Amino acid sequence: MKRRHLLLVAVLALVALSGCTGFFGSEEVDPERLNENASYDWNTSADGTIVIEESKYTAVYAVENETTFDVYTVDGLGRERSVPISALRFRYDNGTVVSANESSLSASETRQRTTINFSGNVSGQVGYSVARTGKRFASPALVEDGSYTVVLPPNTGAGIPFLSRISPGGYESETVDGQQVIRWDEVTADQIVVRYYLDRDLWLFGGLSAIAIVIGVVGTLYYYRQLQAVIRRRKEAGIDLEEEDGDDDPRDRGPPPGMR
Repeated sequence: MKRRHLLLVAVLALVALSGCTGFFGSEEVDPERLNENASYDWNTSADGTIVIEESKYTAVYAVENETTFDVYTVDGLGRERSVPISALRFRYDNGTVVSANESSLSASETRQRTTINFSGNVSGQVGYSVARTGKRFASPALVEDGSYTVVLPPNTGAGIPFLSRISPGGYESETVDGQQVIRWDEVTADQIVVRYYLDRDLWLFGGLSAIAIVIGVVGTLYYYRQLQAVIRRRKEAGIDLEEEDGDDDPRDRGPPPGMR
C-alpha cells in the first residue's frame, strides 16, 4: 500500500513539474494589476512594438479577429514560461481604448502561458506592461512572420560588437528623439534579442581600450629598448654570436673525429 501511495505522489509531482496546464490549472491575473497605468504607442504600424524602459517594457501587438492572445517567454532551458503582465489595454480600430475594468478584458496564467481574453472576436491592438531589469531584452516572436519595432531607452545604444547584440539580422536602425529605434519588416526567427549598452559604458570601453593600447605601446617600446641594450652590451664585450655563426662554414671544420 505504501508503494502505491509513493507511486501516486511521484506521478502527481511529475504532472505538476511538467506544466501541462499546471498542477493547479490556470489562475486569473489580479484585476488591480491589469488596471495599472501605462502609456502605449498606439500609432505604430508594426505588428509588434516594444518600448524598453529602465524598469519595465511596454508592448503593443496587432490583433485581427482573435478571441485570445498568448504571451510567454522562454527560459534558459528552452521551456515556455508565463509573463506577469500589467496595465492591460485594448484599442479598437475606431481609436477607442479600454482598460480591464471598463470592459470584459481579462487575463489568466498557467505555468507556460499568460492568456489575454477578449470579448469575442476583436480586431485592434492589445497593450500590456512587464517589469524588467538589466540591459537585455528577449521575447519570442508572438506574431508569426510579423513586423517588429524595438525602441531602446534614452542614453543607450546597440550595434557595437562585444558590447551589444541584435538578433535576428536584417533590421534597420535609426535615432528618433534621442532613442535608437530598431525595425524588422518581417521576423521569421523564433525570438527577438536585443542587448544594449549605456552611453557611459561606451565611454568607459573607449577609455579602457585607449589605456590598453598605451600600455601595449609602452610595453613594446620598453622591451625593444631592453633588447637593444643587451645587444649593445654583447658587442661591447666582444660577443657576437650572429657573426660567428654566419662565418662558421661546416666545410672549414675538417672531417669528423676518427676520420682524420
